[in-house]
Amino acid sequence: MILDSRDDVEVVGEAENGLEAVAMATELTPDVILMDVRMPKLDGVAATRRIVASAAAARILILTTFDLDEVVYEAIRAGASGFLLKDVQPVELVDAIRVVAAGNALLGTTVTKRLLDRFTDGAPQVSSPALDGLTDREREILVLMAGGLSNNEIAERLVVGETTVKTHVSSILRKLGVRDRVQAVIVAYDAGLVRAGA
Repeated sequence: MILDSRDDVEVVGEAENGLEAVAMATELTPDVILMDVRMPKLDGVAATRRIVASAAAARILILTTFDLDEVVYEAIRAGASGFLLKDVQPVELVDAIRVVAAGNALLGTTVTKRLLDRFTDGAPQVSSPALDGLTDREREILVLMAGGLSNNEIAERLVVGETTVKTHVSSILRKLGVRDRVQAVIVAYDAGLVRAGA
């Protein structure tokens, strides 16, 4: 109902379980999939993993009533581009869909801190083969991305054009083999390139 009332959002299908969601992702090729974590036959995290593995272009926004660290961690690891609790306001939900559809990643504010805290547990790794392929400039931009800066803010900080930053971000995603900025930031935290609060 919330989505049907928006002119720029079209609901192309609804799945009753995770297996159906995987099949419909291939059949209907949506831009964004709203995925519930708790579903029969195949849970939302496993369904997300299968959809991402199938190389579907759809970006996945996880919706759940469960604000659990493990669920957040697994969903992002599976390739989700966003994670929101079901108590999100209708206008915020629609905005989140637009953000994810535009190719950006989105995490609810309560989720972000927990996710970052998870990556500060234990000593950081000394190096990561994934990061070894990045140039110094790409590493610098990845650190700024991890700080939550937009492409425009990074461009201002480095005194370069936004198009240049977009090119570097695309290169970072390609070299790291990830779908979006959240996944890239996770690699940066995993490798110890950045730490929460640093």
